[in-house]
Amino acid sequence: MSGSHYFTGAPEVASERRPITVTLPDLTLELTTDAGVFSRSRLDPGTRVLLEHAPPPRVRGPILDVGCGYGPIALTWASRRKRLPVWGVDVNTRALDLVRLNAEALGLGNVQAALPEEVPEDLRFAAIYSNPPIRIGKAALRRLLLQWLGRLTPDGSAFLVVQKNLGSDSLQTWLTEQGHPTSRVTSVNGFRILEARPRPEGAGPESGRGTTS
Repeated sequence: MSGSHYFTGAPEVASERRPITVTLPDLTLELTTDAGVFSRSRLDPGTRVLLEHAPPPRVRGPILDVGCGYGPIALTWASRRKRLPVWGVDVNTRALDLVRLNAEALGLGNVQAALPEEVPEDLRFAAIYSNPPIRIGKAALRRLLLQWLGRLTPDGSAFLVVQKNLGSDSLQTWLTEQGHPTSRVTSVNGFRILEARPRPEGAGPESGRGTTS
């Protein structure tokens, strides 16, 4: 089943699209999901916590959803901030197709779905919202997070939702050790929302600057 897992590039499992409704306190989104993408049958509980409890961007600028899946985070923020560009990044091409499909159905012209390598090198983000793919393994996750945290604007923030029992507290400590000041915004139903900030100039071990998708 590894080839059909949601963090593979091209899921081998047969396509089986289905509609779901994402209902949040401030909006309702009718979305299409598919086999081979993350949490296809319902909004993932961690993603819900992030969308309902993370603060809005601290500063104005492009928004990024890392590991976007079929797009609930990217599409929610594109709906909330229609004048800002919102990027959804994933390695799963089926997921990216769904983001584009859903954005078009919702009339959101400010959404860009892309593979990691398709994001312009000089593009910086004012805010990152992510339910990061913990199950890719600790080393790969750490490289992934350092890659994208390095793309924050100097006054930007990344908001990450991580289950306490999947290592949220140790991740907070590790990110801070890497030079990214990280604090806990809130804890809801066993999920932590962490806010990670850019490295101050010259801070953190240079060896931590991984580049991986």
